[in-house]
Amino acid sequence: MDPAVPPFLAAARGAPARHTPVWFMRQAGRSLPEYRTVRGEGSILDAIKRPEAAAEITLQPVRRYGVDAAVLYSDIVVPAHAVGFGIDVAPGTGPVADQPLRDRGDLARLRPLTPDDVAYVADTVRAVVADLGPAVPVLAFAGAPFTVASYLVEGRPSRTYEHTKALLHTDERLWHDVLGRLATMAVEFIAVQLRAGAGAFQLFDSWAGALSRDDYERYVLPHSRRVFAELAARHPGAPGIHFGIGCDHLLEAMAAAGPQVIGLDWRTPIAAARGRLGADTVVQGNLDPALVLAGTDVALDGTRRVLADNAGHPGHIFNLGHGVHPNSDPGVLGAVVDLVHEETRR
Repeated sequence: MDPAVPPFLAAARGAPARHTPVWFMRQAGRSLPEYRTVRGEGSILDAIKRPEAAAEITLQPVRRYGVDAAVLYSDIVVPAHAVGFGIDVAPGTGPVADQPLRDRGDLARLRPLTPDDVAYVADTVRAVVADLGPAVPVLAFAGAPFTVASYLVEGRPSRTYEHTKALLHTDERLWHDVLGRLATMAVEFIAVQLRAGAGAFQLFDSWAGALSRDDYERYVLPHSRRVFAELAARHPGAPGIHFGIGCDHLLEAMAAAGPQVIGLDWRTPIAAARGRLGADTVVQGNLDPALVLAGTDVALDGTRRVLADNAGHPGHIFNLGHGVHPNSDPGVLGAVVDLVHEETRR
């Protein structure tokens, strides 16, 4: 165990750390009163464009909870928005595009992303890194090609993905051209964050679970694999995490994309994942976010079960199995962090 290595980075590499690291997806989220004060009204994309505010929001949960990674306050549609595709995040709805991507003519709206397009994101990362120093790494992130494509093609959040699935099955060439551009965009967006000082990254393929394994392997996996491969070549010291919801049937395929860490939602036990992927697999997860809503005792019981499932394996990053619900009690989340740190202290 190297005490100079932050617990998050040690665990991401499968090495022993002084305690199991913790962070939460949407850890700034809408559950912190201090977040709502800084965030203001309107689109989240407006707040993200204000580096001072975005840095403060990124830092708030680190101060409140003592988590082991500061996940950048951003959104998966930032790159598409930055290149002028025509997408925004509507409060209470999510990403919306008035003119969805439905034919080859729409591909021109996905021009290459340049560092100047997202200079404000780099400014935010630099400010957070300067505040935290080396002890708490900044976690970069981007949306995976499929999940971002689903928003661009549907034009809004969807339960059926009817237009997305129609496109990939009726015009495979266009589909791969779209995902190719989004993969390049994801690489560039994460690289901007890593160059600014982020120490690791997560690729969110939140909605990949809507696909069958055959469709995932044919239409999605080659593009996600390219994201991890190119970032590994350009930034070999930065571990990558791959995460999706309802993806138990895709577990092997998502691991084959090449991440150093596989994120699990609450449906897949840690021991079962390692049984399928190998005993040395580094995992992230996976307390059911709903247990946080049930109160401290229920949340802590669930936390102990997750730790028992991991059985002391050094390659474990504790997280929820998805994001923090907006009406979560910050006190419960703080108690979860304290318990993980106390019970895993080495």
